[in-house]
Amino acid sequence: MSKAQRTILIGAGEAGQQVLREIQANPGLNICAVGFLDDDSTIQGKIIQNIPVLGKVDDIPEITKKHKIELIIICIPSAKSEQLNKITSLCAKTFVKTRIVPGLQEIINGQVKINHIREIKISDLLLRTEVNFDLESGKYVKGKKVLITGAGGSIGSELCRQLAELEPKELILLGKGENSIYLIHEELKQQYPKLSILPVIADIKDKSRMEYVFDRYKPSIIFHAAAHKHVPLMEDHASEAVINNIFGTLIVAKLASQYNVEIFVQISTDKAVNSTNIMGATKRVAELIIQNLSRQKTFTKYITVRFGNVLGSTGSVIPKFYKQIEQGGPITITHPEMTRYFMTIPEASQLVIQAGNLGAEGEVFVLDMGKPVKIVDLACQLIVLSGKIPDVDVKIEYTGLRPGEKIHEELFIKGENVNATCYEKIFAAKMPDINSDKLMLNVENLRKNAVLNNNIEIRRILQEDLQVLNCSATQPATYLTSSSVING
Repeated sequence: MSKAQRTILIGAGEAGQQVLREIQANPGLNICAVGFLDDDSTIQGKIIQNIPVLGKVDDIPEITKKHKIELIIICIPSAKSEQLNKITSLCAKTFVKTRIVPGLQEIINGQVKINHIREIKISDLLLRTEVNFDLESGKYVKGKKVLITGAGGSIGSELCRQLAELEPKELILLGKGENSIYLIHEELKQQYPKLSILPVIADIKDKSRMEYVFDRYKPSIIFHAAAHKHVPLMEDHASEAVINNIFGTLIVAKLASQYNVEIFVQISTDKAVNSTNIMGATKRVAELIIQNLSRQKTFTKYITVRFGNVLGSTGSVIPKFYKQIEQGGPITITHPEMTRYFMTIPEASQLVIQAGNLGAEGEVFVLDMGKPVKIVDLACQLIVLSGKIPDVDVKIEYTGLRPGEKIHEELFIKGENVNATCYEKIFAAKMPDINSDKLMLNVENLRKNAVLNNNIEIRRILQEDLQVLNCSATQPATYLTSSSVING
């Protein structure tokens, strides 16, 4: 049997004591609990379950060195991101492997088991105030037939989970990928056996199929999450990006009006702002189409919600970094100054649902993404929390910007008038007026060239005629937070 790892437990509360009992009851874990660290002054120097309280959180570096600690376990499931950041920053100084007991919402029946302990996720450390989902803001969903396009994707599937909690009459899960739709349908059937949940395999680009879907299911609310989103791939497949992101959106949005859908919510991206790539430019055109429809005084209320990267989504950089660390490196980053906005998938989905309760002519709702995160800092943090040293145990290599990639993303377009809303984490961006006839003429030109796979002309139309593709944009815009909008 290998030598037991000398371990300190951060937090001597109930969770820490439960972890200690698990360690003591399972010698096969090869964990030797040396002591606790806790900021409670009244327990300093005391013995808990035969283990001493050796000091406070600020003592992590000193205690780790003094007692030759090989593993740190953070046992504070109620800790907020600010507290976790302080703790993990101290742990990082030790270069000792660090693990964490997850938040209470991840622990069944509140009982902490040793198998709950996991690696620290970047989502644990986001310096963001947690969004308290206002159930009242989702009441508009109750008793309604709700259609989610792209229901098998990262955002789409989480929207399905949260919408199911709001007691809709029916959830219609639409997507063209049978496996992902099957998985989310099976998951929701088990969790909500009394809810009518209908899987629909369909492609938003297929107008006749979508007409059939609307005619058969007659949704009252639509969340449009289906889109092509991978920047480098869409640079090489511009015609597909146009057909899917623009014309798929146009088909679904027009049918919403035709079938008297009450609310249509489109999911957009920060890559639509001052875009340097085909994917972002096509999503920007989709925003303009929804803006145009919203001003035609139809029965349907059209809403666009724009936000940045979500942690853990398909193709996200975080799983890639974890895999590279596990393989011993190197971690590959395209540029040393690269920054991105980040938000968790559940948080983004909650805010999208809240935004559906808002809506005014010609507005885009933008989620408060906090401050942008430097990707190299994020990578270093992951390396250190894995018990390794950046550029020693795991090298970091810079590979150069990929086609269409920006160093910094932005959330607002020049000329948008940004205001706070009744929800703290949602801004309303009033978009400048657009010429409807000119927009739709250019959109039709895009369609013709997409059918011909004329990617050169597609790029020219996006750049020159629609002016949504900016190949020289590399500088960041000023970011906004809730407080800066409210306080000016």
